[in-house]
Amino acid sequence: MKNSIKLLQLFSLLMLVSCIAFAQQPPIQNFRHYDQKGLNVFETGKSDTTLYTGFKVRLGLNSSFTFQDLNHENIIDTNQVAGTGWHLIDNTGKTSKPDGIDDRTLIGVTNGFNLAMANLNLDAQLYDGIHMNLITYLSTRHHSEAWVKGGYIQFDKLTFLKSDMIDNMMEYLTIKFGDYEVNYGDQHYRRSDAGNSMYNPFVENLILDDFTTEIGGELQFHNKAGFLAVVEMTGGEIKGDVAYPVSSVDTSGVKDANTGEVNKRSPSFIAKLGYDKQFNPDLRFRITGSVYTTKSSVSNTLFAGDRSGSHYFMVLENYYSSIGTNAFSGRLSKPYGDQLTAFMINPFVKFHGLELFGTLEFANGRNTNEKDSVTNVLIGHDRRQTTQYAVDVIYRFTQNENFWLGLRYNGVSAELPFTSPAFKSEINTVNVTRFTLSAGWYILDNVMAKVEYVTQMYKDYPTYDQRNEGKFSGIMIEAALGF
Repeated sequence: MKNSIKLLQLFSLLMLVSCIAFAQQPPIQNFRHYDQKGLNVFETGKSDTTLYTGFKVRLGLNSSFTFQDLNHENIIDTNQVAGTGWHLIDNTGKTSKPDGIDDRTLIGVTNGFNLAMANLNLDAQLYDGIHMNLITYLSTRHHSEAWVKGGYIQFDKLTFLKSDMIDNMMEYLTIKFGDYEVNYGDQHYRRSDAGNSMYNPFVENLILDDFTTEIGGELQFHNKAGFLAVVEMTGGEIKGDVAYPVSSVDTSGVKDANTGEVNKRSPSFIAKLGYDKQFNPDLRFRITGSVYTTKSSVSNTLFAGDRSGSHYFMVLENYYSSIGTNAFSGRLSKPYGDQLTAFMINPFVKFHGLELFGTLEFANGRNTNEKDSVTNVLIGHDRRQTTQYAVDVIYRFTQNENFWLGLRYNGVSAELPFTSPAFKSEINTVNVTRFTLSAGWYILDNVMAKVEYVTQMYKDYPTYDQRNEGKFSGIMIEAALGF
């Protein structure tokens, strides 16, 4: 009976989505489209001329379907005579108990279809120059149940205030409030977001995936010469919470390793300066510099805010992993949770069909309670350092640029904390590099397909980690739709 109800609900949803897909979608002002028209759109700016014709509701969907053929390998070093490796490491297993299998053993992977992902997009024109957005993840790797990504309200006009001075100011300003994707860097505008992979010329995001949602407000400034500025203040964490951490009562909980005091929640501040100019129909140039900083967090997620998971399933995961629990395969997820400061520079040039997009990022921070588990003293550096660089070279061709060829090189060098099987904590500088070739086709504005070859290498991980001398490579094929 329960299965019948679920099938009926799914059938009803598909019928609703089919009707919407073939219906005329109402226009929304200052709106980023979910299909090919949203490609290379960053902040929505102030050039929109869509007329306000009353209250409108727009319902949309993004979905992606992925076929994976990746192979992975590592080196399990047991050479204790030479002192390079470790004997059988068997602290956990499928039942969280020793089971006679080395914990560094990788899970077996074969080719096949990954779990399809889908987003439900709800937008509404509330008033002239005012719209809202709400996105719900219907199906993802990390959360198979429906999960609200976030929602916000955006003001590009304040005509209801009946003030000429404010109307003139709003010709240059955009105001946003809500639980939304923080505007740090430009890379988050090109990434795959669960079922929405329409803007990404590749199947996966960067190794260090700069994405999170936080509750706060954003003020944007744009002028006609192309200069832009963004300032934001948010709650500093992905989840809204006004209570002190439990550890403020229970002193055995989350304390700062430097001060010995209970960790506190502090706001995050984000700023961006940039220049974005379409010089003529064939040439566009954009460059931005961004900063994100927070003084203290219980659990900051700037590099771990994705609630959907990686599109590379199970690579370099050990044999007792699962796709939901180990949802971020191939990424360097959550290097910091506290006292984080990050800088990103993003140049973007598009000349005819040739497109270059770069990322240069420097971050430092730490986790709460980064102490040696034996000596109970702070380990390594006060703040660990991470550097990420990436370059995308895309060539789009045919009259409407419906086809593309792409190349990406992405590297990360990061100081990460590790704990050995002997429970000794240490900090190692690890290096991860990825090379990707892609080709794709926008079959329709709202339907696309892409294929890529990827190879990723792991260097300088400790020999007790399953990523020691790790590597994965192979083919990914993805189909996606969005409207």
